Amino acid sequence: MRTALVTGAGRGIGLATAKAFLGAGWRVLALDKDFGTFDAEGAVERIQFDLTALSAIPALAGSLGPIDTLVNNAGVLYCEPYEAIPEAHKREILAVNLEAPVALITALAPQMVERKGGRIVNVASVAAFTGHPDLWYGITKAGILNLTKSWATRLGPHGVLVNAVAPGPTHTEMYEQLPQSRKDMVTRSVYSGRAAKPAEVAEAILWLGTASPEYLNGTTLDCNNGSYPR
Repeated sequence: MRTALVTGAGRGIGLATAKAFLGAGWRVLALDKDFGTFDAEGAVERIQFDLTALSAIPALAGSLGPIDTLVNNAGVLYCEPYEAIPEAHKREILAVNLEAPVALITALAPQMVERKGGRIVNVASVAAFTGHPDLWYGITKAGILNLTKSWATRLGPHGVLVNAVAPGPTHTEMYEQLPQSRKDMVTRSVYSGRAAKPAEVAEAILWLGTASPEYLNGTTLDCNNGSYPR
């Protein structure tokens, strides 16, 4: 049975992704710091871990055993003005959204290289492509796109695929904290007039993490229903 490690699996896109892998017959290591609404069942193991503890990630990764697919999904957003965002919130966004994915890839890539195979899927955002109201969130998601290409360059010759998914606004707890004016902008900008369902994004992640062609590497799959800001 193949194993997927999914971060931010306690809710939203991460939870939907864990369920998608389970439905495909995979074993899932679900990592989050809070599992209050977690309801996935089957070959799943919960790993309670705070990704801001960057120095502890190598030891954590070393304890997990072989990982066939890593899904870097965990993310943090604070809807605060740039000039008023607390330093602690800025540091949390940078750590969880950008530094933790790098640390996890760094720790898990050697085993994938040794096996000459493995997949990594990084969850970015449509926010990566434009100026974004939540500045540090946008910066980290743009960074995810670059680290995807950079790691694909390093790992691709060893048979490891590194790709990204860039969802548009999706019905999650993160989406619900947005002001109504921004939700209204979403419904005006997308073709379908609604935010995505987590399961829809999870299907794209599952495809990249399991079945997409090997020649698809270092790329970003837009999953945004046309929601590039006008």
